[in-house]
Parts: sequence; C-alpha cells; structure tokens
Amino acid sequence: MQQVTPQQLKNWTENKKDFVLIDIREGWERVAFNIGGTHIPMGDLMASLSEIPKDKDVVIYCEKGIRSVISIQRLEGQGFNNLFNLNGGMSAWKYEYGN
Repeated sequence: MQQVTPQQLKNWTENKKDFVLIDIREGWERVAFNIGGTHIPMGDLMASLSEIPKDKDVVIYCEKGIRSVISIQRLEGQGFNNLFNLNGGMSAWKYEYGN
C-alpha cells in the first residue's frame, strides 16, 4: 500500500500536484478539523466509487490512518491502484502542523 506523509502531502499541495484528497471520517470529525478535499464517509465509500478517479493519484485520510487503510484495501479490490494513505491521518497532520 502506498503511503504519503503529512510533509509529502503538504509539499504536493504547495507545488499544486494534480491529485484528489478524500476525507472518509464522519461529518462531526470533519467539522472539528479538516484539511479539505471531498468528504465521503467510510460507510458511503463503496456506493460512491464513481466519485473516485482512477486516472490520478488519490489520497485518503481519516483520524489515525486505520480506517483509510481498510478503505484502500476495499477499493483496491475494486480495481483502484492509484491510492495513497495519509500515514498517521489527521493526528499526524495536527502533530506536524498544529490545529
């Protein structure tokens, strides 16, 4: 499974890399803190496959990186091979860059 660190993700954003960011946390988690991207809660992910491109890199994030790993495994079973897990999730991002 491909991983991206908070530092790499910040670099991708600053350098305007063409990628898609997907937050799979629950709505209340997203309201409390997020770094943007499309919101598709984990429970809705498999019903939202058409919203996830296969032709560019996709970073999936959750709070700690566990739900995103599970989600990526499920998506890879559907033929996706362009997915990156935000290593450590929002917890790692907040540790690195604050709230």
